[in-house]
Amino acid sequence: MHMTSTTSRLSISTVALGALAMSLAVPAQAQYRQTIGNNLNQCRSGGGPAVLVTVDGIKESRGKIRVQSYRATAADWLKKGRWINRIEASARAGTMTFCVPVPAAGSYGIAVRHDLNGNGDTDLSSDGGGMSNNPSINIFNLGKPSHTKTAFAVGSGVKSIRIGMRYM
Repeated sequence: MHMTSTTSRLSISTVALGALAMSLAVPAQAQYRQTIGNNLNQCRSGGGPAVLVTVDGIKESRGKIRVQSYRATAADWLKKGRWINRIEASARAGTMTFCVPVPAAGSYGIAVRHDLNGNGDTDLSSDGGGMSNNPSINIFNLGKPSHTKTAFAVGSGVKSIRIGMRYM
């Protein structure tokens, strides 16, 4: 009977440790692929860390603008499913502003896409795009400059950046 009690306590401890490990692992996964709303108040109230992104040169008031944040690492930058936060909004010609929270102070990159016809596909002949630090985009980098060219530092507050849209 004593051995059963000890075995039972050991099993409960193992289950509890497993549950604790699972609860610790979830937040790391949850830091990717968060679709959020554009809450400008979060940037105005000084609630960081966040990036206040001003997007200039939006061609037309149709389609969708998508703003995505990435960690500025080779493993994450522009990799499928490795974005942290995504904001989608109806496009408005001219300039739009977005507040993009980031999980912690660190180095990040922002990518913006204008899906002009709203079909969800990248149409190179009509859709537009831009990235933090406004790097040059050419045939040699296939429109995907390295993370080192787009990286910027975010502290505990709100970092303001401007991105100019480019269209073919």
